[in-house]
Amino acid sequence: MSWRRLRIVLDLLLIIIVIFISIESKKNVNAISVNLDEHPIYSVDTEEKAISLTFDINWAEKDNLKSILQILDKYNVKGTFFIMGGWVNHSSDNVKKLKEINEGGHEIGNHSYKHPDFIKINETKLEEELKKTDEIIENNIGKKPKLFRFPSGSYNKQAVQRVKTLGYIPIQWNVDSVDWRERGQEKEYSRVMKGVAPGAILLFHNNAKYTPANLERIIKELKSQGYEFKTIGDLIYSKEYYIDENGIQHKKNNKD
Repeated sequence: MSWRRLRIVLDLLLIIIVIFISIESKKNVNAISVNLDEHPIYSVDTEEKAISLTFDINWAEKDNLKSILQILDKYNVKGTFFIMGGWVNHSSDNVKKLKEINEGGHEIGNHSYKHPDFIKINETKLEEELKKTDEIIENNIGKKPKLFRFPSGSYNKQAVQRVKTLGYIPIQWNVDSVDWRERGQEKEYSRVMKGVAPGAILLFHNNAKYTPANLERIIKELKSQGYEFKTIGDLIYSKEYYIDENGIQHKKNNKD
C-alpha cells in the first residue's frame, strides 16, 4: 500500500473515531440531563444577594396569616404562598385570605388539596390533588399556579416527573425555620440566619407562634446586609438551566 493510500485510510479512521466520541458524549450529556431533571428546586446558584420567603398554608386553629401579610407589606416584601385547596374551601374567611394574599402582590403556588403523602398516592390521585386545587385558586383569583410544593416535602422520582409533566415547577427549600415545632423564637431565628445565602429558599408556616416576630427581625437584618427578597418566580431561572443532584438550580453556560 502506498503512503498516500495509507494516509487516506488513517484520515478516514480518525474521522470515524471523532464521530463516535461525539455521539457517545451527547449520549452521556443527555443521560446526565435526565438524571438531574428528577429533582425539585431547593435553591438557586446565583451571585446576586437575593432570597425567597415561602409560606406553606395549612389548616390551623391559630392562624397568623394576617400578621405575616402586614409585616411583608410594612417592608414592601413579596413572598410565595403555597396554598392547599382544601384550606380555601374550608371557610369563606379562608377564601378572603387567599384573595388578600393575591391582592398584596404575592405569588401563589399549589400545595395539593388535602396534603397527602405524594409517595403513597397513585397517579390518578396525584393529578386530582393538583387539578382540584388549581380550579379553586383560579376560580377565586383568576390565576392558575405554575409552582408546586410537595406536602411535607415528600416525593419520589415518579412524583417529580409526573408533576413536571403536568406543567408545574416543583419547589422545595434549603432553609427550614421548623417554626411549626415552636421550640423557641431565638432558636428559630438562629436556624434561619445560619442557612441564609444568595439564592436561598426559606420555609415558614401560617400557624407558627414565633413566625411573625421572627419574620420582621429577619427581614430587617437581611435588608441591612444588602439582601433583596424575591418571589420564587423571580428568583429561579425560567429557561436554559439544569438542577443538580442536590436540588440546586444552575444557569446553563451558553458556551457549552
